Amino acid sequence: MPQSQPEEEEGDVVEIVTTTGDRDVVDEGHFTSESAQILIREIMGCNRDMENIKQNINDVQNKMKNITDVLGRV
Repeated sequence: MPQSQPEEEEGDVVEIVTTTGDRDVVDEGHFTSESAQILIREIMGCNRDMENIKQNINDVQNKMKNITDVLGRV
């Protein structure tokens, strides 16, 4: 059974690790607009990546449909 991590106490430092491996350390009491902008940019990048993945899935599904349509005519 996995051990739960202890809850953070007030004043703890929070480490934010992005998908690109960048690390931003933010003191909870001093969260700035710059810190927020970093997180917003990361979210926007993730959303863009998800849209690209969705489009790729759609393209593959269409290709598979076309192939099965052709096979159905044979």
